[in-house]
Amino acid sequence: MAEEVAGCNRCVLAAGREHTVFGEGSHQPKLVIVGEAPGAEEDRTGRPFVGPAGQLLTKMLAAIGLAREDVFICNLLKCRPPGNRNPRPDEVASCKPFLREQLRLLQAPMILAMGSPAARELLQTRRGIMSLRGRFMNTRDGYRVMPTFHPAFVLRRPEAKRDVWEDLKKVAAELGLDIPKR
Repeated sequence: MAEEVAGCNRCVLAAGREHTVFGEGSHQPKLVIVGEAPGAEEDRTGRPFVGPAGQLLTKMLAAIGLAREDVFICNLLKCRPPGNRNPRPDEVASCKPFLREQLRLLQAPMILAMGSPAARELLQTRRGIMSLRGRFMNTRDGYRVMPTFHPAFVLRRPEAKRDVWEDLKKVAAELGLDIPKR
């Protein structure tokens, strides 16, 4: 499937990418993390969440006792939108089958939806992350989802860190994880 993604030309984003960003992590994850789209560093390396937001994500996971290797990290889009703009509906429609198949193959007990585009698409809603975050919801396909703020948003608005921490504690409790002492 990663090879199919690498050769994808379904939308205009293929013309401007350096690399596709398929996703990485455990093939039997406790948690799948779905972000919006690759950024500049992700496009350069072909790896998800490796820039500043990814570094914060790694710390967030560690705070609940998870390493990147324990989870699977991917994005709604597999190519970077120019200037990191929001995904367009046609781009989401082009990548949606890839994400759906990733989730089917991984069969994780839970999904952490990072940001509005990921949460909206997974939950098939128009509601924004401000009204979605903080409580578990189920997708039409039966996946359990915790919507929360994207790490890039937290970097821009540090006051959101407290809300994300509350969301992560709920995820840890649901997964039966002991939160490490700090």
